[in-house]
Amino acid sequence: MKKNYFLSFIVVLLWLPGFSQTPAKAYKDSIQKLRKAAGEAYSAYDYNASIEYSAQLVRLASKFDDPSALFDGYNGLGISYEVLEDTLRAKENYEKALHYAELTQNDTLLGYAYNNLGNILSSQEKTVNDGLEYYKKAVGIALRLNDPNESLTPIINIAWTYLDNDNYDAAAPYLKKAWKLSSKSNNKSLQSNLLSLIGMYHSGKQEYDEARDHFQLALEVAEKDTLIVDASFAYKEYAEMLVKTGAYKEAYSALEKHQKYREKFFQKEKNLQREAVYGRFKTEFETEEYKKDLAAAQREQKYKDAVLAKTKQITAIMVFSLLVMLLFLILLYRNNRLRKTLIQELKNKNQEYMEAKEEAERLSLLKTRFFSTVSHELRTPLYGVVGLTSLLLEDNKDEKQKEDLKSLKFSADYLLALINDVLQMNKMESNLLQLENSSFNIEELFHGIVQSFKTTRNLNNNKIELRIDSNIPRHLIGDSMRLSQIMMNLVGNAVKFTENGKVWIKASCKQCSDGSCLIYFEVGDTGPGIPDDKQQEIFEEFSQLKSTNYNYQGTGLGLPIVKKLLQLFGSEIKLKSASGEGAIFSFEISFLKGDEKSMPVIKKTALLETEQDEVRKALIVDDNRINQVVTKRILEQRDFECDVAGSGEEAIAYLKLNRVDVVLMDVNMPGMDGMQATMEIRKFDPYVPVIALTAVEVGEMRDEILGAGMNDIINKPYNIPQFFQIIFKNLRQPVVDLE
Repeated sequence: MKKNYFLSFIVVLLWLPGFSQTPAKAYKDSIQKLRKAAGEAYSAYDYNASIEYSAQLVRLASKFDDPSALFDGYNGLGISYEVLEDTLRAKENYEKALHYAELTQNDTLLGYAYNNLGNILSSQEKTVNDGLEYYKKAVGIALRLNDPNESLTPIINIAWTYLDNDNYDAAAPYLKKAWKLSSKSNNKSLQSNLLSLIGMYHSGKQEYDEARDHFQLALEVAEKDTLIVDASFAYKEYAEMLVKTGAYKEAYSALEKHQKYREKFFQKEKNLQREAVYGRFKTEFETEEYKKDLAAAQREQKYKDAVLAKTKQITAIMVFSLLVMLLFLILLYRNNRLRKTLIQELKNKNQEYMEAKEEAERLSLLKTRFFSTVSHELRTPLYGVVGLTSLLLEDNKDEKQKEDLKSLKFSADYLLALINDVLQMNKMESNLLQLENSSFNIEELFHGIVQSFKTTRNLNNNKIELRIDSNIPRHLIGDSMRLSQIMMNLVGNAVKFTENGKVWIKASCKQCSDGSCLIYFEVGDTGPGIPDDKQQEIFEEFSQLKSTNYNYQGTGLGLPIVKKLLQLFGSEIKLKSASGEGAIFSFEISFLKGDEKSMPVIKKTALLETEQDEVRKALIVDDNRINQVVTKRILEQRDFECDVAGSGEEAIAYLKLNRVDVVLMDVNMPGMDGMQATMEIRKFDPYVPVIALTAVEVGEMRDEILGAGMNDIINKPYNIPQFFQIIFKNLRQPVVDLE
């Protein structure tokens, strides 16, 4: 509504000359007097008197049906109500003024009507575009009249409307045009308001120095000519700009000055109102009509008092809001500083975490390498101990020495099992174990497990029962090696801690469908059992219950290994036991169904029939003299003719001159290792079988060994039957039947 004060004043000035002529001179004089009185009352801020004179003008002009005078009356009413912020009455009177302006067919009056109606419509959010259209119509009329000065008011109002709606780019060209036109005008009110509008533009564009300069110029013009309304408007917009820059004290001072001007403005109006009422009683027109008008004026005054009170309330709210905003900004600043501090601390913690993580990974890698190295270094001498002990047991006829050799072999086997368990735990903790799928026969696998415990079973006078469900498919696909490890640990514990009792192994089919089978496994014994309070403890690493059987104390790694291996299968171990009642360990694993085609079948050839009569020649490649002797002695027991090479280079030179049936190649040798030597051999002999002998865990190097061109792998130390099984399998070059 702020732009209307300035524009309404310009329109009132245009009333003073008058535009209509009537035949009766008395009527003409009355109309002119009423026009002049209404304009002077408006200029003196006496809006009640202005409304009264405009209403008399309407009543008088209605009697003579004078559209020009009616336009002046309704337009005067609209302007006064607009200043008093009674937009409904202002709009109603402006619309009537537009109607009579159209009847006069006077373009000048029509331009005024368009401009004033645009004031009301542009001040309401829903009708802003309608107000702009009326302004543009007023500009169009001025251009048609070829009078640039007449276009100044609607041009300013267009810019004003865009500024009120924060559309600064759209307002810019209209402000430039208005400034150019105003250079020829001496109207100080116009200049003050236009400078304020330019200040609003720069404030909106965040050009605060330019905005400050223009607001100060606007205030200088308004205060110099005592333009109360214009000064009030300039201070209000100046305060809003200062708030944006954070100059809250200056903004508060500007708001106080804005409020003082408004109060002065309304106080002057009150004084003039009292003088008008008093004068009215002293004139010859003191009639009943004036009493009614006085009552109306008093109602209007009450309305203005309410508006003034509301204005004070709004000012107080604004001041309070500014203080709250200032407090909020302070809190926001402190919060931002705290946030930056916390973010920096978080970055530091993350950096420490990453460094700790990298250090842990480095230590884990070092630990893995350490265990691998120690495993290899321990297995190499154990190969000699186990191998020589096995040979002595076969050759020695002295029963007393045989018992000692059995004890020696048992100790070596126990040490080997310990090394394997520790290495297995290390690999599982380092997440190096992965399941591998291959086809296997569960019945053959379990018979082999039972057979491997023959000695321990007889030692403790136990009986082992094997129960395999006939519904389980003959061939399954899964990781048979990990399953074998699980069963060996469970059966080993059962046999170890049971004396003069029974151990059973059970496998039953729970469900077979969609190409897979869920199999239930159970290992039970009639041993001493496990108390309830110890059943969780036994699955912890290096934890073991006390036993009277001191020959089989063990490391306490068996069951933790079983638990972690079952986690790879997505299963878990279950225990049912009580003290003195034995123990039953059970679990379930799902395997894929296999078929005959997936199982390699070794077809016998004529070579098998002459196996007994033929002498096979083997080359043993190993840098360890004890290992050379052990391997050679074992092979010679099966009528192999053996030669020995101490290095990879020596083996290559030998094979270039001699033909052998199999090469047993140590993997880790100084200089040229076994894999490098094999790759060189394959360059001139792609067919000779080369079998790796290694003390390193097979899973760590299997792909690398086979990729070098070796045919198979034997892990040291080994049991002799498995040793020959692998040799003969490769020696005979079996044909694999995949049908």
